[in-house]
Amino acid sequence: MPLYLIFLFFVTAVLYASVGFGGGSTYNALLVLSGADYRILPAIALSCNIIVVAGGTFAFARRGNLQFRRIAPFLITSIPAAWAGGRIPVSETLFIGVLGFSLLAAGLHLALDRKRDADADVQPASSMLAWIVGGLIGFLSGLVGIGGGIFLAPVLYLIRWGKPKEIAGACSVFILMNSLSGLTGQLMKLGDMGALSMIGDYWMLFPAVLIGGQVGSRLANVGLSSLAIKRLTAVLILYVSVRLLLRWYGMVF
Repeated sequence: MPLYLIFLFFVTAVLYASVGFGGGSTYNALLVLSGADYRILPAIALSCNIIVVAGGTFAFARRGNLQFRRIAPFLITSIPAAWAGGRIPVSETLFIGVLGFSLLAAGLHLALDRKRDADADVQPASSMLAWIVGGLIGFLSGLVGIGGGIFLAPVLYLIRWGKPKEIAGACSVFILMNSLSGLTGQLMKLGDMGALSMIGDYWMLFPAVLIGGQVGSRLANVGLSSLAIKRLTAVLILYVSVRLLLRWYGMVF
């Protein structure tokens, strides 16, 4: 495994943790571009997600910014859907295409996102909306090995679900739970394929994201602009998404 990949995973963890996400989509993309076997990518990315967001979820809960009862309706359908998505074998072309477009959407969201009014009125989300949104995002998360928080966040802001810190806490626990569920499905699938042992070749990525996640979670406390971090992360994501979509285009046409 090349050393540059370890460094890029560390940088990705720093950037994503600093804005409250795990980085699963970018981990996947980096592995694709490095030439790794696409079948094991979601399992590695979801494992890295869990490592990065576990500490953040605990921190949000300790500070009172984790409204678990209110995010629970989204989790009811997302957790089983993430497991189901993780169990489905997909072709390399479909995997790269879905991942590329997912990254493009995520990058555009971060690039265009602006600070929201912390005092905006909070509106309750209907159970039906929460079940539908949770199920759709959960399934996509499990299928390509992402946590789904990058898609949940704009929905929660759009419906004025809560204040920014509460939404960040909700996304953190959403990523954690869906990553655990999706990883279970992915590991079962890899066991059926006899490909589980290949993950061990990439073990050095896990301590890299552990350290990066800790660094990223502390950046907000040293005066670094959250908006600047978002823009830098968006540039990274959009660059990788374009690389992936160009590869996908060459495979399809």
